[in-house]
Amino acid sequence: METAGTLAPESEREAREAFEAAGPTAQQVVREAARAMSFDREEYRERVTGEVVETARNVLFAERLAVRVGTREEFDAWREDHPDYEVTELGSPDVDRIVWHAAPFADAVVAATFQNEREAAVGTLRRQAFSRLYRPRFEDGESDGAETVEDAERADGAASNAGAADAATDASSGGDDA
Repeated sequence: METAGTLAPESEREAREAFEAAGPTAQQVVREAARAMSFDREEYRERVTGEVVETARNVLFAERLAVRVGTREEFDAWREDHPDYEVTELGSPDVDRIVWHAAPFADAVVAATFQNEREAAVGTLRRQAFSRLYRPRFEDGESDGAETVEDAERADGAASNAGAADAATDASSGGDDA
C-alpha cells in the first residue's frame, strides 16, 4: 500500500484552514494564467470571476488530499480497523485495486476501484472526496454533514461524473494490472 498526497486533515477545523490557505495561491494561479493568455485589464475583469478563483481553490485543495492506493484486501483490513466509518465505494466490487480517502472528523471514507488507470482513479477519488466530504462543510459553514450524497454529486457536476465513468470503465475492463 502507498499514499499519494499530503493533506489528511484530522479535524474539520484543520480542513477548513487548509482550504482557506489555498485561496491566495488560487488567486495567484488564476492571475498568472490570465497573464499568460494575454488578458488585458478589461478582459481580466470580465472573465476572472470569483467563481473562477473558487474553482481553482477547490482543485488546489482536492489535489493535495492524501489517498491510499492498495489492494482490495488492504482496504478491507483498513475497514475492519475503522468499523464506524461510513463507506462510499465507486466502481466495481470485482476489481482488485482500490484507492481511498478517509475523513476522521466525518467518520467517512470515499473509495474508488480501478484495474489499470491508477492516476485516473486517484483524480476521480480526490474530486469525489472533495465533493462528498469537504465541499458541503466549506460552502454551508455547517459541521453536521446534513447535505445528501445526491446534493454533493450535483454540486460536483459533469466533470466528476465523467471522471467516475472513466474509472468505472477502467474497472470493468478487467485488463491486466500494469
